[in-house]
Amino acid sequence: MAIRKKTNKNPPMLSHEFVIQNHADIVSCLAMVFLLGLMFEVTSKFAVLFITVQYNVTITTNELEETTVNHFHHGIKDLATTFFYMLVAVIMHAIIQEYVLDKINRKKHFSKTKHSKFNESGQLSTFYLFSFGWGASLLLSENLLSNPVSLWEGYPHTLMPFQLKFFFVCQLAYWLHALPELYFQKTKKEDIPRQLVYIFLYLVHIAGAYILNLNRLGLVLLVLHYFVELLFHVSRLIYFSNESRQTGFTIWAVLFVLGRLLTLSLSVLTVGFGLATSENQGFDLAAGNFNVIFVRITVLATICITQAFMMWKFINFQLRRWREHAQAQTLKKKAPSKSKSKKDKANGVNGVNAHAGDSPKARKEKSS
Repeated sequence: MAIRKKTNKNPPMLSHEFVIQNHADIVSCLAMVFLLGLMFEVTSKFAVLFITVQYNVTITTNELEETTVNHFHHGIKDLATTFFYMLVAVIMHAIIQEYVLDKINRKKHFSKTKHSKFNESGQLSTFYLFSFGWGASLLLSENLLSNPVSLWEGYPHTLMPFQLKFFFVCQLAYWLHALPELYFQKTKKEDIPRQLVYIFLYLVHIAGAYILNLNRLGLVLLVLHYFVELLFHVSRLIYFSNESRQTGFTIWAVLFVLGRLLTLSLSVLTVGFGLATSENQGFDLAAGNFNVIFVRITVLATICITQAFMMWKFINFQLRRWREHAQAQTLKKKAPSKSKSKKDKANGVNGVNAHAGDSPKARKEKSS
């Protein structure tokens, strides 16, 4: 992200610079249109599609006392809800950038490279912290950690509690908002391919888990992944404040490898063994059942390829760090030897100059 220079000149209306400078206000006005639509009977039915979570199903339990529980399933209307919360994500992104990150940048006076990386880590660490806390609370409330068999037992998991469905909608909304942010934040051309790759990977995996009714497995893997990524970006923020503090990167490197192993293990256990041995097999689009061998192989192959790609990037990152560290150590060792050789040369020259005026007989006496 480039550093924005504030100028007194106002850019022309609807120009690129005008949209970039005022994109948060424009998006806020658009979101306000949907909120105002709730106030009028004519538009309320349309506005509800964007603001509230759709596909509500009320279940009555026949126990000692009849209680009603609201659950939700997914459908095409979720695109409208995701779009609205994508607008909210753009607004939140601008608030964090202007009132937190920009103020820190002005105090620290980072270089252009550090400025861009600091903004990226600041935004992502905030999102990862929020998502990790929210996801961990869902794991506890749904008892997924104490009962791992529930990851595949009772598949397809078409009905979700409100919090779980809203969690997935917000995840999709956030990673969709990252696409226009590439334009709003004036991302450098050389950084765009890298960011497009990880945005695409997030959207494919989250949407795949949501559509294929693998929401429980998706929740566990997201919480695990977000925790590791949170540690990396927090470590990078600490490194920017003090470059001698690199302990966080070492802890992150260990947890990154363990995270990849746990992701593969849980995926193979759930999809390769749990769903493969399940009694409810077959493809039924209406019932939301995708438990066929082709889908299982596709899911496992996608996860395995992604984990292999991440490990390849991780190994390259570590090799580059070790190479830079080795070069720095080599330069430190060469610096004292160079200074000594310069001193020796200077002493030799001074000695020669000191004896330059002596006669041959005097020089011979001094040498003897």
